[in-house]
Amino acid sequence: MKILIVTDAWHPQVNGVVRTLTMTRDHLRSMGHIVEMITPEAFTTIPCPTYPEIRLAVLPGRKVGSVIQQLKPDFIHIATEGPLGLAARKFAKQNSFLFTTAYHTRFPEYVRSRVRLPLAVTYSFLRWFHGASHRVMAPTQTVIDDLSKWRVGRPVLWPRGVDLDLFKPTERPQIQGKAKKKPVFIYVGRVSVEKNLEAFLSLDLPGEKHVVGDGPAMLALQARFPETVFHGSRQMAELPKFYNDADVFVFPSKTDTFGLVLLEAMGCGLPVAAYPVTGPIDVIGMSGAGALNHDLRAACLEALNIDRKLVRA
Repeated sequence: MKILIVTDAWHPQVNGVVRTLTMTRDHLRSMGHIVEMITPEAFTTIPCPTYPEIRLAVLPGRKVGSVIQQLKPDFIHIATEGPLGLAARKFAKQNSFLFTTAYHTRFPEYVRSRVRLPLAVTYSFLRWFHGASHRVMAPTQTVIDDLSKWRVGRPVLWPRGVDLDLFKPTERPQIQGKAKKKPVFIYVGRVSVEKNLEAFLSLDLPGEKHVVGDGPAMLALQARFPETVFHGSRQMAELPKFYNDADVFVFPSKTDTFGLVLLEAMGCGLPVAAYPVTGPIDVIGMSGAGALNHDLRAACLEALNIDRKLVRA
């Protein structure tokens, strides 16, 4: 089967959407399918406001339609609601192509966190965008329930996974080869306002706090929390050493749909501390691999007592 994936999120961006789509493409190709991609790389782009590392295609409609006509795919998957996704949706509808869409990020909650736009407005847009798709692919049952509540498309479950040959327990190295104050609490992911990092970095915790990742909030957080160790953006192959050297993985976000980093941490046997919200509820649940609490400090301290061997079991 020839499958076309259209996405506004792609390399060199480092985030869960890009990693999910990369793994999906590679897995489908390994199964013998032909997988083509439409990404911002082939278009004139401008930086996304407040997220300059995210590039948005400028007036991509005609070129997107031409590429789809040339490829003649059997199926189209539209991964994002950006300019490329909008152009592909329009062409697919006009030319009777069957397509699915995906819900990777809690877009209405992200927008509200930045510009205070009411949820009803952005969910109305999502109803319009996803309503034309054959199915909306969602990462967890909780997200499916949310989409159904807001009457967004026809959601179905699309589970996530990580490479457990990469994310596995190892002999615990020292981060950056230096002595640290134990315990080590670590966050891995985008450094942006919607990730709610201030809730973690402002906690009164023993030991040290480490942050692996980059993003628009980086400079402000470095200035406000000089005692925190910021490692910047790292490639995926480097992440296991950080997970293995830490004592607790702290996930302060309240707006993620899933959180691949939760699975990465758990694969390395690292206990998780998080709020009991969408993402952690579905990934951690009652597994005993982490501590979920509306008091994030209490969750962090509880996670310290979790046996690492039980996290990966």
